[in-house]
Formats: sequence, structure tokens, C-alpha cells
Amino acid sequence: MGLDQQILKTLNEKATVKASIFERCLDLFNQLKDVLSELSNDFNELLETSEGNTNKRVRLEYRDKGKFEAELKFADDVLVFSMHTDIFQFDRDHAIWKNPYAKENKLNTYCGVVSVYNFLSDSFKYNRNDDLGYLVARMFINRENYFFIEGKRQKRHQTSAFGKYKITKEELIAFVQSAMLYTLEFDLLVPPYDLVKVVTVDQINTKIENSKMKTGKRMGYKYNSDDVLEEGE
Repeated sequence: MGLDQQILKTLNEKATVKASIFERCLDLFNQLKDVLSELSNDFNELLETSEGNTNKRVRLEYRDKGKFEAELKFADDVLVFSMHTDIFQFDRDHAIWKNPYAKENKLNTYCGVVSVYNFLSDSFKYNRNDDLGYLVARMFINRENYFFIEGKRQKRHQTSAFGKYKITKEELIAFVQSAMLYTLEFDLLVPPYDLVKVVTVDQINTKIENSKMKTGKRMGYKYNSDDVLEEGE
């Protein structure tokens, strides 16, 4: 086979695979939006009838932010769910290459990505554009609807299980609920004194006018990659 035929073969093969993954990932994201809407309604009904809920203003709010983004607001937090429009391959040091399904065919490892970020709800309310958000979890899905998850407290299907489980509604519910639970336990810490002891006139004026002093749950602290790697690594 000549070089031109090899180029055409590779172009056609990769283009077909990536187009298939994009469609599957988009379908997955639409299913995820339905799950977010249903969970929001279900939890709001439970909150209304809960004996321990003394604050009736505590509610979940789901917002569809467009084709590739959705939000779930609860308590003082917002989870932003984002689908990347590109298809990714993994670097050679990634744990995925230890997986038999990945070794079977390199094309199996091309994946679309849905990421979940945690922000403070006040960051959006007061347009604090410099506030920090944190990656809580991300889901990878391939051409055959197999998936795995990296993330905080996401213990269900990591790279070792890739090729064994296809995405279902139940898996999406578990994905969202695990992200919610981690977020609720991921508290806002007072930043180190030395980090905030000096401010500019512009910063303090901006804070007074619009409450825009930079904020983040772990601002000034190392945000550890706990519960992201494979168990035992």
C-alpha cells in the first residue's frame, strides 16, 4: 500500500470513528440532561415533605445552558456539566493502556468527554469572573458506548473496568449523585492569611461595588487528586 492510500485509509478510519463517538457522546449528554432535570424535581419533592427541612427555600435548580452545557444548583454550589466537542486519545502513561480492551484495538480508546465542575453559586450571582471552579469528575465514552470515570469519590467504573460496562441511565444517576455528595462535603475554606493580606485599590473597590473579590473553595491550598487514580495506584 502506497503512502497516499495509507493516508486516505487512516483519514477515513479516524474520521468515521470520531464522528460516531461525537454522536454517542451527544446522545449521552442529552440523557444526562434528562437525569439532572428528573433528580432536581425528585429531590425538591423530597425536600418539601422532609421533616428535617426547616428552610423551605432550599431547593435544587436545573438549567439547560445550551447544546453542550447544563447546570445543577443546590445549597451554595453549582455543578456545571460540560461536553467537549473534540474527541481525545490518551497519553502513553495513562492507566488505560493496562486495560485488555484498550490493548485489543487502539480505536477503542478514542473517547468523548463529559466534565463536571464545582463553583460557588455566588460566583455566578455576583458575576465574580475570577472565582475558581474545580473539576469534580469526568466521564469518557467510546464508539461502542463503553465508558469509564475519573473523579472525586467516583468508585464505580474506573479504567480497569473499561470495556465491561456500557452507559445506562442508572450509571448516569450514580455519576451525578456521587458528584453532588462530594460537592456537599467539599467546604469553602478560609484562605491563608498571607494570601489575602495585601490587595489593590481596584480589588477593594470592586469588592465594595460588586462583591467580586476572588474566591475559591481551596484558594491558596493544594487541590489534591484524591480518589481520581486507580485504586491501589
